[in-house]
Amino acid sequence: MKYVLVTGGVVSGLGKGVTASSIGLLLQACGLRVTSIKIDPYLNTDAGTMSPFEHGEVFVLDDGGEVDLDLGNYERFLDIKLTRDNNITTGKIYQSVIEKERRGDYLGKTVQVVPHITDAIQDWIERVAKIPVDGKEGPADVCVIELGGTIGDIESMPFIEALGQFSYRVGPGNFCLVHVSLVPILHVVGEQKTKPTQHSVRQLRGLGLFPNLLACRCSKELDDNTKAKLAQFCHVPLPNVLTLHDVPNIWHIPLLLKDQKAHESILKELNLPGVATEPNLKEWTLRTKIYDKCHETVRIAMVGKYTGLSDAYLSVLKALLHASVAHNRKLIVDWVPAGDLEDVTYGEDPTAYRAAWSLLKGANGVLVPGGFGDRGVQGKILAAKYARENNVPYLGICLGMQIAVIEFARSVLGLHDATSTEFDPETKTPCVIFMPEGSKTHMGGTMRLGSRTTYFQVADCKSAKLYGNVSSVDERHRHRYEVNPDMVSQLESAGLSFVGKDETGCRMEIVELASHPFFIGVQFHPEFKSRPGKPSPLFSGLIEAACEPKRTVTMLSNGHAKLPIGIYNNGHSPILKPHQNGNGFISSKSNGSLKGVFTNGNGVYVDGSC
Repeated sequence: MKYVLVTGGVVSGLGKGVTASSIGLLLQACGLRVTSIKIDPYLNTDAGTMSPFEHGEVFVLDDGGEVDLDLGNYERFLDIKLTRDNNITTGKIYQSVIEKERRGDYLGKTVQVVPHITDAIQDWIERVAKIPVDGKEGPADVCVIELGGTIGDIESMPFIEALGQFSYRVGPGNFCLVHVSLVPILHVVGEQKTKPTQHSVRQLRGLGLFPNLLACRCSKELDDNTKAKLAQFCHVPLPNVLTLHDVPNIWHIPLLLKDQKAHESILKELNLPGVATEPNLKEWTLRTKIYDKCHETVRIAMVGKYTGLSDAYLSVLKALLHASVAHNRKLIVDWVPAGDLEDVTYGEDPTAYRAAWSLLKGANGVLVPGGFGDRGVQGKILAAKYARENNVPYLGICLGMQIAVIEFARSVLGLHDATSTEFDPETKTPCVIFMPEGSKTHMGGTMRLGSRTTYFQVADCKSAKLYGNVSSVDERHRHRYEVNPDMVSQLESAGLSFVGKDETGCRMEIVELASHPFFIGVQFHPEFKSRPGKPSPLFSGLIEAACEPKRTVTMLSNGHAKLPIGIYNNGHSPILKPHQNGNGFISSKSNGSLKGVFTNGNGVYVDGSC
């Protein structure tokens, strides 16, 4: 087994995850089998109980693992299926060591960080690296490991020590270290400054890790003098100093690495030059060019609770992007804070209220993603109502499906107090209820998680057709509440159709409105299995429906054109907040750009990131 370790220095948010994914893709294109491991130094056992504002979205794996969003990058770039053990945390390591101590495995010994914690980390890496993740038998050829955080973080120290020992354990020719660092340009002098990277590498070497390659993040391509200086002061061969400059979209990053022959440098360090072939990235290159040439737009209103942080809905954004590129459309996402759609906001902040409704009504489609808690729920219900009554394509995911059911019960059945027991435990009309097998005392890992099978009940429904007329589909879940099975017959008699159910036939998985052009809600999360070149069928269906001819512009009595609502002189989407897990590869030429999500006054353009 060969290992490639990716570390980061100077600042967070440089794009270690994208770099690690791109390296994996490049090696995969050389004919090698690749697996990935993400190390997160936080004490949490997993990402399941973290707020999206704290750490971005929680990515869910087939086995039910709630993991860091970077594992989503790995799966999308490499088209693999990882396990919960591919995400190592301090919490998992300490928990395993303490369990061994309690069993008596260390009987008579003083349990310490070195060697017990460091040995546990190394053993975990070796064990997980051998797990097949590409559907083939036997272990992969190369394991790409990303160490989260920044060199110098106190919580990373046990992992850095363990990885230093690990490089000696596996021996020369089996370990390659790629250090991602920042080369800033000071606007005062316009010079590329190498000192931050020099200090970062010096600190890394002082901790027992010696970089073989430098991946330098900069707004512009590195000058030859800058490269030579970094090579000399960081003790790295000149060809191994790579430029990762800002690009229009991060699908360009693997191509950028290929053009600089990064694969040759890595293969040389791993003693694999004769085994691997020249990288074949024809399909990837073609897809990147198609995205760059997309000019016709499609606008999707994302009605959610965490619209101030794009990473909270990262996989949803990627799934929308995959589907948009497949339909030759440039994606524009209009971020609509659900709370701003509510009547109470009109009294408190009329400007925000009008802006939210203008964005919603100007979109070609509406998407209500998953979430927890009652904040913004009424706004999401109003968005579902608007989409249903105005034949606007609608896709509700997890909570978004439950919202659609609640809205239908209120508006069509006249059950005005219909709601979820999540929002009102004492409600007399529970459309959505807590699942019987769920735990009300423990939060971590107690939801209905992972891949589950949904069986289609109606053969010719829209969802079944989108999936290729199959009888069942496997999708990933993450929820505690479900549609109340006691209300299903009443809802279906009024026109709502539950076309997908679980194996028992009692748990609702997919709901459709047959009289609507595209109104679908799903209890699962289809975004987690979307891939570049293989978009999620439901997201593809939403984009296809949203690409139907737009409403015509009508003329007012005063002779002026009436703009579609959502396109108005001073309309703005909420400003997105930066996040340390962002891909970091944004174009320096895009005004108002943030982490590859480009603001344009009414919405945000989404870049070509996986």
